[in-house]
Amino acid sequence: MDEGLEDIITEHLTVIFCGINPGLIAATQGHHFAGRGNRFWRTIHLAGFTPEEIRPENDRSILQYRCGLTAVVQRPTARADQLSLNEFIAVAADFEQKIARNAPRFVAFLGKAAYSALSGQRVIRWGPQLQTFGNARVWVLPNPSGRNRAFSREQLVDAYRQLCSCC
Repeated sequence: MDEGLEDIITEHLTVIFCGINPGLIAATQGHHFAGRGNRFWRTIHLAGFTPEEIRPENDRSILQYRCGLTAVVQRPTARADQLSLNEFIAVAADFEQKIARNAPRFVAFLGKAAYSALSGQRVIRWGPQLQTFGNARVWVLPNPSGRNRAFSREQLVDAYRQLCSCC
């Protein structure tokens, strides 16, 4: 299975959330963050991006809240650590052009891995970054995957709320 997910983006959004790559369940179902344990939809609702929790099958409705969704690497995997650095390098220029073409105010990378690979920085801090990416302000947020147990739901919501307050 090499097919990814269709981007849910349009021009001039407030924020484009950038997943590392689709999970197998999301790719099979054709909807972003569809895995049962994924905490993305609940997190963005509790953080204030959406007035209600969106169900994965309604993922396109995120556009009405001036938010979009994409993945840096399109190849689905069971775990993000199954991607190679070369896969990030291969998509870097096109991915940055996609962000520039759509001109969001913020690009929010969900996890440090993709942004680190794209920027060449080894040390990434959480939150806003000094650099821009595709002319958008960069924010690095914890990955909401159910596999990421380093962050509780409350910690995720707090991190995402900080971005929401800047929007």
